[in-house]
Amino acid sequence: MRALPMAETPSVQRWLTLIGIGEDGPAGLGDEAKRLIASAPMVFGGARHIELMQPLITGEVQTWLSPFEKSVDAVLALRGKPTVVLASGDPFFYGVGATLSRHIPASEMMVIPAPSSFSLAASRLGWPLQDVTTLSLHGRPIDLIRPHLHPGRKILALTSDGEGPAALAALLLATGFGQSTLTVLEALGGPQEKVSQQKAVDFALGDINDLNICGIEVKADESARILPVIAGLADELFEHDGQITKREIRAMTLSALAPRRGELLWDIGAGSGSIGIEWMLADPSLRAIAIEASSERAARIRRNASNFGVPGLTIVEGEAPGALAGLATPDAIFIGGGGSDAGVLDVAISQLKSGGRLVANAVTTQMEAILLIEHARRGGSLVRIDIARAAPVGRMTGWRPAMPVTQWSWIKP
Repeated sequence: MRALPMAETPSVQRWLTLIGIGEDGPAGLGDEAKRLIASAPMVFGGARHIELMQPLITGEVQTWLSPFEKSVDAVLALRGKPTVVLASGDPFFYGVGATLSRHIPASEMMVIPAPSSFSLAASRLGWPLQDVTTLSLHGRPIDLIRPHLHPGRKILALTSDGEGPAALAALLLATGFGQSTLTVLEALGGPQEKVSQQKAVDFALGDINDLNICGIEVKADESARILPVIAGLADELFEHDGQITKREIRAMTLSALAPRRGELLWDIGAGSGSIGIEWMLADPSLRAIAIEASSERAARIRRNASNFGVPGLTIVEGEAPGALAGLATPDAIFIGGGGSDAGVLDVAISQLKSGGRLVANAVTTQMEAILLIEHARRGGSLVRIDIARAAPVGRMTGWRPAMPVTQWSWIKP
């Protein structure tokens, strides 16, 4: 696949038109959109889009190919020739426009959007869209909704098919949100539009149109699994075998890692995956790779990632430094386990981007000695973290200290 140069030339003007359409077909379009479709020598779109616009189309049609990259190449091959792409609603809101804009400059496109399914759903429900969480679960893991399940929250979730609403209801019930109200809005804007509402715990709707979006008014039971929005989640929320960066240390570690939008983290010796998981929870644009030598722990990390709503966490099963070969270059690295093994720290430092951050925690004297040497050699920040927790001492209470942690933080020049 090739991207077109981003500079507009006199010979290549706005040749590509993206037209958003609704379930009402041509009736919902303005005169200019109708004219552009009717005069286009080539029209691209999904099978449903082509069928809806068939009364207007006079040129050749091309339905989307699989994989979709083939269709992008087909569009690019027509550069300079009048071409229309049909899309659902707003092409730039979880739509084809987002994909095409990575290859075609905006100066070569004309876009005529229609209301998105989110806008239509919000208008039917009377929900101010700016106060609503909007999620596309179309072709994506349903677990992505988990971090957004907070009492009183309103969520609009676009599903993949007619089975999606029932799957959402089942997830709500399983995570302690069974009393949440689930509104299923089908085929919005068209003659088959239908709106139904049930509690998740009582959900029994069937024969749901594949084109649907779900409105969720979140209500939590006493047992609800609510994920706080701040770093340092309770250890009990994670499945682990004791190999976990404890809550207070984890909060300080994530603060030192200082995630920024779009960045990639390597979590070396990931254990339960808690650092990589909380890194990804900080912002949807963040990515993480968990490197773990134990197959049992790697499987546990995978379960934790799903349960925390970050199924996109990449898990590499293998022992560092060998397992680090060929991985995407990281913006930040955390070393929590295996850092004292030969070559791990050296390889991590060599692979880190210039300006990237490295944070390493030590609980053993061997690892601490390595960090002291690195701090003396490279600089950075060295912190000793001592945590004590109140615990019973006979009939009274005293402080029980945890193992101290030495933390080295460093920014690569």
